[in-house]
Amino acid sequence: MKRVRAWLLGCTLTLLGAPALAGLQLDLQAAGLDRQQIQASQALLDEAMAKLPPRFKQQLDRRVQVSWSEDMPADAYGQASLVSTLQLNRRLLPGLSDGSAATERTGRAHGTVREELLATVLHELTHIYDRARLWPSAERSLIARCKRQQDTLGRVGQLQACRGQGERRFTLSDDPRLLDLAGWPQYVGRRGEREQHNAQFMRSPDSYELSSPKEYLAVNMEYFLLDPSYGCRRPALNQYLREHFAWTPQQDTCAKGLPFINAGNDFARQPLAEVDPERVYQVDFLLAEANQNLVSRWGHSMLRLVICKPGRPRGPDCRLDLDQSLVLSYRAFVNDVQLSSWDGLVGVYPSRLFVLPLGQVIDEYTKTELRSLASVPLKLNREEIENLVRQAAEMHWSYDGNYWFLSNNCAVESLKLLRSGTANADLNDLDSIMPNGLLAVLKGRGLADTSVLDDPREALRLGYRFDSYRDRYQVMFDVLRKQLPIKQTEVEDWLALDAEQRQPWFARADLRTSAALLLLEQASLRRQLLLAQDEVKQRYLNAAALKDASLNKADAALKQMLANSGFLSRPAELLDTQGYGLPQPEERQHLEQVSGERQAQLLRLSTSLDQEVRALLEPARAREIKAVEANVKQIGEHLRALHKAAGGLQLP
Repeated sequence: MKRVRAWLLGCTLTLLGAPALAGLQLDLQAAGLDRQQIQASQALLDEAMAKLPPRFKQQLDRRVQVSWSEDMPADAYGQASLVSTLQLNRRLLPGLSDGSAATERTGRAHGTVREELLATVLHELTHIYDRARLWPSAERSLIARCKRQQDTLGRVGQLQACRGQGERRFTLSDDPRLLDLAGWPQYVGRRGEREQHNAQFMRSPDSYELSSPKEYLAVNMEYFLLDPSYGCRRPALNQYLREHFAWTPQQDTCAKGLPFINAGNDFARQPLAEVDPERVYQVDFLLAEANQNLVSRWGHSMLRLVICKPGRPRGPDCRLDLDQSLVLSYRAFVNDVQLSSWDGLVGVYPSRLFVLPLGQVIDEYTKTELRSLASVPLKLNREEIENLVRQAAEMHWSYDGNYWFLSNNCAVESLKLLRSGTANADLNDLDSIMPNGLLAVLKGRGLADTSVLDDPREALRLGYRFDSYRDRYQVMFDVLRKQLPIKQTEVEDWLALDAEQRQPWFARADLRTSAALLLLEQASLRRQLLLAQDEVKQRYLNAAALKDASLNKADAALKQMLANSGFLSRPAELLDTQGYGLPQPEERQHLEQVSGERQAQLLRLSTSLDQEVRALLEPARAREIKAVEANVKQIGEHLRALHKAAGGLQLP
């Protein structure tokens, strides 16, 4: 029932219906109404009947008595009984009768008092429809017993104890598919139990929908029937309702492109972009191999959208359009500069869906963290691919969950997105909570084609695998060892030396060796910056206890940068509360302006922050970074001089 307008008069459960009729009938109780009031009331009910799907009216085969009640709270619009009566607030009848309700603004989602009354009728009739899944009389005792179990065990997702003893579900709002889309997905690892908290609360048309699946269904029926843009704002739920009723209301034509905020680290570009599901050739399970860090020892799971460049037909060649590919990565958004393993275990961090360019993800893992990536195609049909892309876009704008390293991590979030996006039945009983384990079970279920990794050379050429740069660095290091009498045999040992210990070898290097040295010094700089990042986090974390005065200036800049970067993973904060679901064309102009302003501010902050953050480093770390930068400059100058002496063009 609708909050502020819904009012429960009774709590007696009954499944007794009226005798069979030709379909739904709304029977206005006209006693005490004048002619004008009767006409206005009947017009409201006739319009509601005209809005309802034919199957809805056919299946809800009963007479619903509609009356105006004076015994309601002032802010209520109406309520329905558990069977077949609907009451509206008589306080609103004069405005409906004289026509003023059609223009009186409410400040609520539907705009006017009359539209809210119409929405209320549709909302409450949906509740009656939802409860009207009649059972055979022999099973009514089972229903009562299951109802008691439901009340004991919890309202959401606890009906599994009753299933297997009769029909699969009690009501439409208990349909597993609806629950997946609505924000009550299965707990991964708990065999069918549903999550209790709905984390899809951003960009909601009415927060009352989050209170229970029953209210979610009723609220969304309002918008499905009354808002022509509903199909563009909530495409997955729109498709679900269309298929359930085998019917489509009058709806807008949707733009092909789905909006998203690109969370790439190139702050000089416009972050608002769009993806056309028709241009997505494949969806890959993208796995970053494990390393020894606590939060990464089981790998990191992501989804890659293999997107064809404009003008290219969908096909295998699209895999070579690496600059078009996007990565869907659930990550813990760390808005306080610290990354505590304990906080991750207890769910302190928000879990959000980042949309990242593939190139940045490749660099992040292969060059900086020295972890390989496997990009394994998922065996999805065309409909599943496009639905998954649409669902990912909806989650990008609506979802803000909690990140738990052991129970709601990247693997769990990715699996939930695959379930809700594809509706593939083979995914329903998968319960892996580890990224590498999830790939294994997807392969075992025949949903992941790992054969593309069998030929390592072809896998690299076709973009099924992206190797860690560790092996490349070792090859470059072997070039050094062939010309120079270096004692170290492994590249890790060479990079572990102080920058000043490596510097004397530069002058003795020939052209080829100098090029190898430059690449290794750049790798050393990335490694030092990664260590510095962790050092800053730890020092910032302990700043309050240490009362470190040197943190004051950088502290403000860090907080400001983090506050401004939140929109990259929570883009709904860029919009006001009037719209819902996926942003529509009229909202995108505002989005482009606001996101561009935020991005420009991040660019300014990142430039100024570099020097301020260096003030937070331990002296030894700061000296080492400065020395490595000097090495990069020196070897670059040496390389250019050698190239020029060899008669080549001057290098930049």
